[in-house]
Amino acid sequence: MTAAASWGIVSTIKAPLPAILDFAAWHLELGAQRLYLYLDDPAPDTQAVLAAHPKIRVQHTDAAWWAKRNGRPDKHQVRQCKNARHANNRKPEVDWLAHIDVDEFLLPQTPLGAQLAALAPDTLCARVRPVEALAAGSGTAEGETAFKAFHLDQKQRQQAAQACFPTWGRHLSGGFLSHVAGKLFFRTGLGGLDIKIHNVTLDGVQNPGQVELTGVELGHFHSSSWDHFIAGYRFRLERGSYRAELKPQVRQGDALNLHDLFRTIEAEAGEDGLRAFFDEVCTASAPLCDRLERHGLLRRHRMDLAALRARHFPQGAA
Repeated sequence: MTAAASWGIVSTIKAPLPAILDFAAWHLELGAQRLYLYLDDPAPDTQAVLAAHPKIRVQHTDAAWWAKRNGRPDKHQVRQCKNARHANNRKPEVDWLAHIDVDEFLLPQTPLGAQLAALAPDTLCARVRPVEALAAGSGTAEGETAFKAFHLDQKQRQQAAQACFPTWGRHLSGGFLSHVAGKLFFRTGLGGLDIKIHNVTLDGVQNPGQVELTGVELGHFHSSSWDHFIAGYRFRLERGSYRAELKPQVRQGDALNLHDLFRTIEAEAGEDGLRAFFDEVCTASAPLCDRLERHGLLRRHRMDLAALRARHFPQGAA
């Protein structure tokens, strides 16, 4: 029997301590051997709680940190990639690393270490596809989180999106607001590995030996409540995943990119229009859950994060 592979996570984080502990506790419970967490802003109390855990390596990326690395990049995406490369270039403490964000939670069907150990030796990276969390609604039970998935086949994906999200589905890849590319696990110790948000490159080859890791999905809490959505909306519109220069998610017909779509909705109906959009696309209403179920795109998980937080961080879980 092949021994399970060890694995860990690298993430650049700017979030309240409870959210970070939820993220950390979930993945420690799954069997992560190391979490390499890079704090994007000063947070000494957060750093102290995290540093006390034997499986966490935490780094505050302060002015001195960036001074040694040609200055602090303006874009958070660039900072993420630089920090991921730093984690990979240190002495490997695990066989595999996943580069994911604090609002992304691995959802494996079977133990991850066994899934990774079963990959061929020439597989240097494995892609995990996302499912997007829906806000609690009439289609969910108490304590349950519903997620929407998508089809890999482009034609099937858009047919399902327009069936499940009849008003705005033609603008949204699979009905998602965020990425459908997913994130990667990559083998550690590969000198010269260039790590980006969704891809890696080694010796000029992008994603060498890539496979789809079909036994795990990436639960993305991109907009898990109306308050969460609207709180991040302006930043995403100007500097994040809804910014103007990004291409439309759907490359056909009259599809708008998210920036133009949201600007149009807001111009026509203001915040009420944005709320109507959120209710159709991001809320687990019973009708939406039924439509997703018919297309094989509904996932349900119970994630008792408060209990896991208390188990792994008893001194900092309050």
